[in-house]
Amino acid sequence: MFWNVVLLLVGFVLLIKGADFFVDGSSSVAKLLGIPGFVIGLTIVAMGTSAPEAAVSITAGMQGSNEIAISNVVGSNIFNLLVVAGLCAVIKPYKIEKEMLKRDFPVNVVVNALLLVLMFIGKALGLVDGLVMLVLFILYLFFVVFTAFKDKDSQSEEEVKTMHPVVAVLCIVGGLTAVILGGNLVVNNAKEIALALGWSETFIGLTIIAIGTSLPELVTSVVAAKKGESGLALGNVIGSNIFNIMLILGLSSSLSTIAVDTSAIINVVILLAVTALVYVACLVKKGMGRIVGSVCVLGYVAYTAYLLLTTM
Repeated sequence: MFWNVVLLLVGFVLLIKGADFFVDGSSSVAKLLGIPGFVIGLTIVAMGTSAPEAAVSITAGMQGSNEIAISNVVGSNIFNLLVVAGLCAVIKPYKIEKEMLKRDFPVNVVVNALLLVLMFIGKALGLVDGLVMLVLFILYLFFVVFTAFKDKDSQSEEEVKTMHPVVAVLCIVGGLTAVILGGNLVVNNAKEIALALGWSETFIGLTIIAIGTSLPELVTSVVAAKKGESGLALGNVIGSNIFNIMLILGLSSSLSTIAVDTSAIINVVILLAVTALVYVACLVKKGMGRIVGSVCVLGYVAYTAYLLLTTM
């Protein structure tokens, strides 16, 4: 099992660094094509932080590991909302932009509810479910970009470094290759570890894999919080959570039907409840303070304890 742990860690490194190279290369190409920096930030950079989750869930779905395919996304979203956003509020309380409270946060709640409904209807996520999520994701993305263009004077410009076109293409190809290899390593070795320890794939997906694939969001948000830009943390979290469900589960279920069990439905209910409660708390305070942030972090500790009792 020692080598399985080593290869799992190697997989996480490939996922994270591969995503970085992919984002840098893609952003450079987009900049060379004249695409505004803030649009690059809303699309390529946002998708890049979700690349690890995408690689793991799509790989797991293609291999028939349904528990990992769903639990990775759900676990990552819960971790993002409770630990990433909560920890940043503990470091430095922050206000939330009205646009996020009016548009993105409610969309996140609705997306979670939609996922729950789709899981209930067919007891599986198949091609039709995946296409529904992908179409809605594209519409949401177009709306966000359109709104950004309309209010571009108030948008902060994303700093994008430009590379030589050949170097940028190499970064894109190399980054994607690393992400794909990393995804395979994580899924295969996580399954071996779960089997050796007698743990369920659901527990591994909701905890170890979910936390590992959420490291880009955690690092980005904590660095922003230390610089006094904690407000960016929640924006990063909400955007990533929407991408994770609509894009990643949409792609995964479109490529291979994902069976849904009672455990998966319960965890999506928990995700929906957590998202709604955090939204209400942020709506009342127009931001997130240290008390709410601390409650969020403690909530994740309680959730992990619940998983230990019910899924191992």
